[in-house]
Amino acid sequence: MQQKPDNCTVVIFGAHSDLAARKLFPSLYELALWGHLPDEYRIVGVGRAALTHEEFRLKVHEKMVGLFPETMHDKAAFALFSARLFYVTLDFADTGGYHILHKELTEGGGELGRDRNLLFYLATPPALAPVIVRNLQFAGLGEKEVFGVGWRKIIVEKPYGSDLQTARELNTVIGEVFHEERIFRIDHYLGKETVQNIMVFRFSNGIFEPLWNRQHIANVAITIAEEFGIRDRGAFYEEAGLLRDILQNHALQLLASVAMEPPVDFSAESVRDEKAKLLRSIRQFTPESVSQSIVLGQYEGYRSEKNVAHGSTVETFAAVKFFIDNWRWKDVPFFVKAGKNLADTVTEIVITFKCPPQNYFGPAESCSYTANQVILRIQPEETIAIKFGAKRPGEAVITDPVYMKFDYKTSFAEAGITPYHRLVLDAMAGEQMNFIRQDSVEYSWAIVDAIRNAVGDHPPETYPVHSWGPESVQGIYG
Repeated sequence: MQQKPDNCTVVIFGAHSDLAARKLFPSLYELALWGHLPDEYRIVGVGRAALTHEEFRLKVHEKMVGLFPETMHDKAAFALFSARLFYVTLDFADTGGYHILHKELTEGGGELGRDRNLLFYLATPPALAPVIVRNLQFAGLGEKEVFGVGWRKIIVEKPYGSDLQTARELNTVIGEVFHEERIFRIDHYLGKETVQNIMVFRFSNGIFEPLWNRQHIANVAITIAEEFGIRDRGAFYEEAGLLRDILQNHALQLLASVAMEPPVDFSAESVRDEKAKLLRSIRQFTPESVSQSIVLGQYEGYRSEKNVAHGSTVETFAAVKFFIDNWRWKDVPFFVKAGKNLADTVTEIVITFKCPPQNYFGPAESCSYTANQVILRIQPEETIAIKFGAKRPGEAVITDPVYMKFDYKTSFAEAGITPYHRLVLDAMAGEQMNFIRQDSVEYSWAIVDAIRNAVGDHPPETYPVHSWGPESVQGIYG
C-alpha cells in the first residue's frame, strides 16, 4: 500500500446517489478503518435535500447499516468516521449556491492544510458534469485558481459524454477549470486486481510475451455478461444503451490492456500512451462490414421495463469483431461480447493460440478441442487459467483439455481491496495510471460512433432472457 496521501477534503456531489451509498461511503469508511486515509480529512456531501450535518450523518449510517451490516459492528470506529462527515445543501444549477460551498470548504475546516487540498467527486448524471465544473470555477474552486498552495482534483464518472462531439465538449469544459494531470476519469474496471495483473502477466513472464502476437495467437475473446436486466435503470438505459454503457469504456479498456505494446517504462503516461496508440489502431467500421462484424440485440421483455419506451430500439447486447491494424495484431480478430440478461454473470478474456503445424493426436485439419488458451477471469472469480492438451490415462493415445489455474484467493494471504478503495486512494495521491486520459476517451467514442453510424437505423435483434444473445452472433465468429 502506498504511503498516506496529503491531508484533504473529499467533496461528493450526488451524496444521496446509489453510487455514493453502495461504493463511495463504504470505501471511505473502510479506508479510514484500515488507517489508509490522511491523518486529517473531511468528507463533504453535496446534494439538493435540505439537511443538517447531523441529519446527513444519520442518513449515511442508516444506508450503510442496511447495505453492509457486517462492516458496521464497530460503533466507536464509525463514530470517529461520522465526525468527519459534513453536508452542504446545493442546487447544482444554482451558481450562487456554490459560494455557500466555498465558505464551508474554506471556513468550516480547522486543521491547517486539510482544506487547501480538495478532491471533487462527481457521483452525478453525466449531463450535470459541465454545469458543476463551470460553477466551481465561478465560485473560485477550480484547480486553476490555486497558485502554489495546496491542490484541487476532480474525479468524473463514466460515461464521459454520449458521443465524440459531447465528449470533446466535456473535455474542453473540464480542461478550462482543471489541468489534465488533475482530472481523473474513473472506470472501476481498471481498479480490479485481474485487470491490473494483465500487464504483470504479459511483461514479467518470458514464456508469454514472445508469443503475444499474430504469429501465435488465433483470436482474443472478451466477454462482459450479466444474468440480470437493467433493473431500475430504464431512464438511463434509454439514453445510453449497451454500446455507451459497457463497450465504450469497460470493453475497450480491457481490449487496450491485453493488446497494447510494451510501455517504455512503468509510468502512468507511458502506459496510457500505449493504450491510446492501440485504440487509434482499431479498424473503423463501415455499413458494408456490419453483417460480418456487428450484432446488436435486445432481450425479450425489455420494452416492458419501467421507464422504457414501448417501441424502444435500444440495444442491451452487442457482439463486435474488432481488428487492430498494427504490426503485432494485423488480421487477428478480437471478439467482444457484452449484454444484459444473459446466461451467466461473467467477465473474462480468452486468448486462443494457433494450432501446432502438425497435429498428431486428432483430426489433421483441427485442434479445436485441445487449442491452447489463456483465460483471464475478472469476475465473479479472479483467476488466470492455462488450457492445454494432455494424454488421457490408458493404453489409447487420447488427448483431453486440462487446466492449470491461479486464484487470487488461494494464492495470497493478503486481502485485496476493491476498485473504489484503490482508485479513490490513487486520485488522492495523484496517481493516474488507472484512470483514462482525454485522448483515449475520444478515440473510444470515435469507435462507438463508427459502430452506430455503420448500423444506422437497423433495429436490434431480440434474444431470450438467460441465453447468450441472438442466434446470429455465431455468424461473426466465422
